[in-house]
Amino acid sequence: MRHPTRYGAIAFTAPVAERQKATGSIHWYGRRRAQGENTGRPDELDTTVTALIRATDSFFVATVTPSGWPYIQHRGGPTGFVHVLDPSTIALADYSGNQQFVTVGNLDENDAVALFFIDYPTRTRVKVYGRAEVVERADDPDLVARLLATADGVVKAGCDRALVVHVEALDRNCTKNIPPKYGEARMQESLTLARKGLQDEIDILKSRNAELEREIAQLRGGGDGQRR
Repeated sequence: MRHPTRYGAIAFTAPVAERQKATGSIHWYGRRRAQGENTGRPDELDTTVTALIRATDSFFVATVTPSGWPYIQHRGGPTGFVHVLDPSTIALADYSGNQQFVTVGNLDENDAVALFFIDYPTRTRVKVYGRAEVVERADDPDLVARLLATADGVVKAGCDRALVVHVEALDRNCTKNIPPKYGEARMQESLTLARKGLQDEIDILKSRNAELEREIAQLRGGGDGQRR
């Protein structure tokens, strides 16, 4: 039996529930809705989600403008640019961009945030609700320096602040309708393996061809001797 979840308490509002009732999906999702004041405890990132986040090089972040409009921004960087500081905290360096500051400005007014991670090779997606804290470099230079570090080295990018997201809830969706896609590194790895396999087959065929040529030569030699 499904129990109320933090994600259900946030996402499955009354209007959403009405839509679910109309289609019958309320039978699956209704138990996940909040019952009275029961919104559940904030979720924590398990090892699977933590690994997905740490391995990502791309994700989306959504904030809300003061007038209520949603704003979605893509964030990208080297693998490991998104850090999981602990099971309840996600953080990343805020690289200098086009200086619009829409995301950061929205967070100054409303700290509610949604993060969307998707791993195309494994067709896995994770949605995270959280409260984001904007930490200026001048206030915590050590944190920003830590977040600029990845397994491949320190990111050489301008960065005046960090975004620290305190996790409220998360949800992992099914893989339906997610097309499998592969990044350049994965494709190069696959091509290298394919080339190696092809070269191995060529070497085997060359070796077999050489054996057949020797057998033919021996047969011809034996035939000539009999005719003499």
